[in-house]
Amino acid sequence: MLGLSRAVVSGLVGAGFVSPTRGPRNEQRFSFQDLMLLRTAHSLQAAKIPPRKILRALTKLRATLPEELPLTGLRISAVGAEVAVRDRTGHWNADSGQLLMDFEVTTVGGTVTFLQPHASASTENADSWFRQGEEAEASDRTTAEAAYRRAITLAPAHAHAYLNLGAMLCDDGRSDEAVPLYDAALNHCSDEPLIHFNRAVALDDQGRLQDALNSYERCLTLSPDLADAHYNAGCLLEKLGDGQGALRHFSTYRRLQRSEGP
Repeated sequence: MLGLSRAVVSGLVGAGFVSPTRGPRNEQRFSFQDLMLLRTAHSLQAAKIPPRKILRALTKLRATLPEELPLTGLRISAVGAEVAVRDRTGHWNADSGQLLMDFEVTTVGGTVTFLQPHASASTENADSWFRQGEEAEASDRTTAEAAYRRAITLAPAHAHAYLNLGAMLCDDGRSDEAVPLYDAALNHCSDEPLIHFNRAVALDDQGRLQDALNSYERCLTLSPDLADAHYNAGCLLEKLGDGQGALRHFSTYRRLQRSEGP
């Protein structure tokens, strides 16, 4: 659902960053805090940070923090090819510990001028509402949902707001609301593979297997190396009686997992 590879999830579990419990069918069950950290890992992977670098940076970061401060209490993001961390005291590189600067510099008439990144007022407001939704999601789902919906109203192409809100609706058993949300998202950000992936998950929850398969196939057209989409598509093809098609997707999934490494 998060669009995160199984290798990264397994690495985070193995390193002790997330501690899922086991359900009645031996499935892994993650807490809201776990999901927040997994989403952080997904955003880093989406920014092309290699899985080993994600795990190494988070491991070093955890080792430098006091025990009472969890990683989910920080804002962790990608800056170029590096993992960056922000708290109230500053902004630094998680791997090296070096401080990072938050401004661009240019010279005008022999003096130094500090420039803030340019953004329209509506985008700034939408991003602000999105951040409020992220911060509220673990403790106040109603507030988080309202914030995400406000972000989408202000910026209808805000893919991350659709993804977070849709995932939250599915987590709450509201896939019947998530599907039309993702349908609306496709009017504005149809080239975002994770919109198609999460839409497929919601459709599968509704028992609409062929529609879900079509959505996975569209996701893979946009992102052929998304291993979890191959795995989920294979599972659907098995249910639909297409063993050969399922085998093709499972084979691709295994190849991608081997190439990604631990």
